[in-house]
This record gives sequence, C-alpha cells and structure tokens, in this order.
Amino acid sequence: MQEAEAVQALAALAQPVRLRAFRALVQAGAEGLTPGALAETLQASPSALSFHLKELLHAGLVTQQRQGRHLIYRAAYDAMDALLSYLTEQCCGGQRCAAAERWRSLPESSSPAP
Repeated sequence: MQEAEAVQALAALAQPVRLRAFRALVQAGAEGLTPGALAETLQASPSALSFHLKELLHAGLVTQQRQGRHLIYRAAYDAMDALLSYLTEQCCGGQRCAAAERWRSLPESSSPAP
C-alpha cells in the first residue's frame, strides 16, 4: 500500500457513520449486507448510507456485487490487511515489535474488529 492509498482509506474511515458501516461489514463476513440491512443495523437513512458506502467503495475498503435485484456490500479484507500492515510495518523502529507480532498471530475469529 502506498501512502496516498493509506491516507484515502483513513480519511474514509474518519467519519462515524462510515466507520460503523465498515465495522458492520467486517462483522458480517463473506456474506456481506444489502444497503437496506446495513441501514437498519446502523439506524441510518438509506440515502445518507448510500453516500457513505460510495466513499468506502472509492477508498477500496468495500466491494459491491449485484445479486439479482440487490446490491451486496462486503468489507475488502485485503485492503484492511494492507492498511494495517502499512501502519505497523515500521513499528518499533523496524525491530521486532511485540504489539505487531501479537496482532499478526491472533486467530481470525479473535482479531480485533476495526
């Protein structure tokens, strides 16, 4: 991940509704969520949520897939992992870092949600 991509991803997450939407999609897993289900979960208006999903999509943090008449949004786990790696790659001055090693060694099911 390049610096510009990290800045764009962090900027997209630096808004409460987008951060909550991203976390909900991470928690939903590979199944993803429709905008309606996500709006209901977040208690957000569908029109406002549409704007926020577009920003997350533009930042590469979510994917969108059409299934019949529905759109399914999913967290882009590869982008999330790339962002976390970018943020921790020079942790502790490039030396072995207990915090980064601990994060990388967590099983998937117990990894902290963003």
